[in-house]
Amino acid sequence: MQRVGAVWSVVGLMVVLPWLVAAGAAAPTVTVPFFLTHGARSSTTSSTNWAGYAVTGAKGSVTYVNGSWVEPTATCSSGSTGYAAFWIGIDGYSSRTVEQTGTDSDCRGSTPVYYAWYEFYPNPSHTISGLTISAGDTISAHVHFLGGAKFQVTLTDVTTGKSSSTTASVRHAARSSAEWIAEAPSSISGVLPLANFGTVHFGYDATSVSGTNTATVGGTTADLGAFSTAVAITMVSTSSASTVKAQPSAISSDQTSFSVTWKSAGP
Repeated sequence: MQRVGAVWSVVGLMVVLPWLVAAGAAAPTVTVPFFLTHGARSSTTSSTNWAGYAVTGAKGSVTYVNGSWVEPTATCSSGSTGYAAFWIGIDGYSSRTVEQTGTDSDCRGSTPVYYAWYEFYPNPSHTISGLTISAGDTISAHVHFLGGAKFQVTLTDVTTGKSSSTTASVRHAARSSAEWIAEAPSSISGVLPLANFGTVHFGYDATSVSGTNTATVGGTTADLGAFSTAVAITMVSTSSASTVKAQPSAISSDQTSFSVTWKSAGP
């Protein structure tokens, strides 16, 4: 990992985008990054592929995170390709483990593509074939540390009533952060264009999902905005830290909600 100016670079894992396979094209290897390395803790930071919020804690202190969002509409144009992932998870902010689940709003030329996925790094990510995601759907998800090395991830499309849950083990999981993120995936050549998703809304104020956007850190369960360690992350261009790609809003007064707004595709 390298630091570029004031922007901390991110590395990640490998995942094959399902719509590329479905189209009959050779399946490329695409990286969905998740590790954010940074300096001193602060209330704001920048990343070349993350936008949203993270809550940090001591190693081994994070046991649960949940979140909800409204699947945003990808605005796509002919001849362009873009990617945008929305997820919640444990770890990844400053560790080399991650347990996460989320959705994508991608662009294949002028065609928007939506799907759900989960991941227990260092194992590869998997699409959730039993869920059909559409723009405007309300999504709810949680990641739960079960003890030992086991984690459970659950993603529910509240709109359709369909849900998927998976349990797996992650050795040496740090359990030192929880995240609510909009992300620009990367290929082996770098961060990919960020699909124009408009604005994605996380939390109760948009989804009406009760008890959402909370985490359990050090045995205390609280709303995102109640944590003093909450960090706002702005996504910026790999070529210029002054060019914003996606910007999180402030956390709402009820401490449960925020949004992330697309600003530019990148790089």
